[in-house]
Amino acid sequence: MTEYILAFQLHELLQPQFYIDNGGLWLLLLIIFAETGLFVGFFFPGDSLLFVAGIFSEKLAISFFDTGSSFLNLLMIIALASVAGILGNATGYMFGKRIGPAMFHWKDNILFKQKYLNQAHDFYEQHGGGAVVFARFVPIVRTFAPIVAGIVEMDKKKFAFFNILGCIAWVGSMLAGGHYLDKFFMQHYNFDIKKHLEVIVLGIVFITTAPVLLKLIFGKTKSSTTK
Repeated sequence: MTEYILAFQLHELLQPQFYIDNGGLWLLLLIIFAETGLFVGFFFPGDSLLFVAGIFSEKLAISFFDTGSSFLNLLMIIALASVAGILGNATGYMFGKRIGPAMFHWKDNILFKQKYLNQAHDFYEQHGGGAVVFARFVPIVRTFAPIVAGIVEMDKKKFAFFNILGCIAWVGSMLAGGHYLDKFFMQHYNFDIKKHLEVIVLGIVFITTAPVLLKLIFGKTKSSTTK
């Protein structure tokens, strides 16, 4: 019985709606902060969580502060989530600048994988300052990109600019996408996408992880050909 309950809870933890139903806006902000600033937060469902949060933006706003306007409620959530993400990246940057170099000598454990740090480092090296922006849209990489920026001692002002730009673009597109897609299907097709969240989440996971998977596949193929 205990194993069944545990399995059920673990299954729920993989569903973005679980966090919205049980933690509301505060938990959403905490997860966004953790995923973008703490290396232990790489496993959180950032993209799908924001998208689903956009779908349930009215519910989240009512539990926090209802402005009385659907548009203003969405803007409020975007603003708060952006602040959480910006602070998260800033925390990751400071963490990387302080103890980052030593991380390349850490051994793998349950919460830390050396390969994730190396992937983020390669991504950053290829795209330079823009990596801070692009990394927002790539799972796992977005957790380690600000840490790597701190490790290589990226200019603070430059990092702050890309941090703010990338976070607003990521949070805004995901939340607005979920919010307006839900309204579009309801108004034009009377189709409630809330009843098909599992399919939507799987689609988001596939789209956001595709670049990483392709890089891994073609990277291995290229290495094999070189050998």
